[in-house]
Amino acid sequence: MKKQLYNIAPKARWIRQGHKSGVLWLTGLSGAGKSALAVGLERFLFDKGMRVFALDGDNLRHGLTGDLGFSHKDRHENIRRLAEVAAAFVDSGFIVVTAFISPFRVDRDNARRKLGGQFHEIFVKADLNVCEERDPKGLYARARAGEIKNFTGISSPYEEPYCPELILNTGEEEFESSLARLLDYALIAFADGS
Repeated sequence: MKKQLYNIAPKARWIRQGHKSGVLWLTGLSGAGKSALAVGLERFLFDKGMRVFALDGDNLRHGLTGDLGFSHKDRHENIRRLAEVAAAFVDSGFIVVTAFISPFRVDRDNARRKLGGQFHEIFVKADLNVCEERDPKGLYARARAGEIKNFTGISSPYEEPYCPELILNTGEEEFESSLARLLDYALIAFADGS
């Protein structure tokens, strides 16, 4: 099936709204701070009048990817679907801030290929012990007890990015500092759409 062409080019949308579109793909372990950073950035950019939307992997698992489990095959399909959704938002002129563990490099690389230069990989870095101490949802404790199988960082690997556009070391710096660095990056990356 041939892809339907859009009637309005992305650059035309950028000129009208005054900023470029693209994806800030936040990746990292559960508890690293991805969702908090995504929501904080979304609020700031929205308040500046920018078209922005945050996509959180946990929320999408209640609907779009609710039929998938956590096997390697299902994780690949999960990220493939999420990349498609992000691409649709980007085509419509939005800045998309994602918060997905997305543990495998191959899946993030596929998302990068799909989105091209509009994909910005942000590694939200925190050591496993820091994430386990935070454990906001009690998931690590459940995984250690054997209640959750294929849990990233415990019984399934997390592959750190080789060359992300930005590393936010939330295990060592304050949240406000990480958010400020993410905001600075976003304002430069998506500046003036003309």
